[in-house]
Amino acid sequence: MLSEKSTFVTTEADKFQISGISEPVIVRYFETLNAGNYDETASLFAPDGVMHPPFESGIVGLDAIAAYLKQEAQGIKAEPCQGIAENLDNNQIEFQVSGKAQTTWCGVNVMWLFVLNQQRQIQFTKIKLLASPQELLNLRR
Repeated sequence: MLSEKSTFVTTEADKFQISGISEPVIVRYFETLNAGNYDETASLFAPDGVMHPPFESGIVGLDAIAAYLKQEAQGIKAEPCQGIAENLDNNQIEFQVSGKAQTTWCGVNVMWLFVLNQQRQIQFTKIKLLASPQELLNLRR
C-alpha cells in the first residue's frame, strides 16, 4: 500500500516537471495553482512577498495574494515548459519559467519570473504575457 501511494505522488510530480527547474517551491506553485488551492499557493510566498500579475500593480502579502488568486485565477491552467535558475548576489535565487496559460476561451505564452529568498519562499513573482499588442487587447475584459 505504501508503494502505491509513492507511485501516485511520483505520477503527480511528473505532471509538473519543468525542464531545467527542480526547485520544489516552483513546482509546487504550479501544482497548487492548477489545483485551485490558492491558499496553499499563497503560503509559498514570504510574508511580505509580492506578486505582479499582468495588468495589475503589485499584490503584497499572503492574504492579499490568496484573495487575488481566488478572484482572478479561476479556470486558468498554467502549463510551464522550461526554465533557468540564476543565483543572485544577496543569496536569493531567480527562476525564469516559460510556458502557456490556458483559459476556457484562449491560450497565451507566458514568462514567470520568481525570486526565492534564503528560506526558499517566493519573495517576488512577475507574470508576463508574451503576446502581440492585438492579442493582449483581445484578453482585456
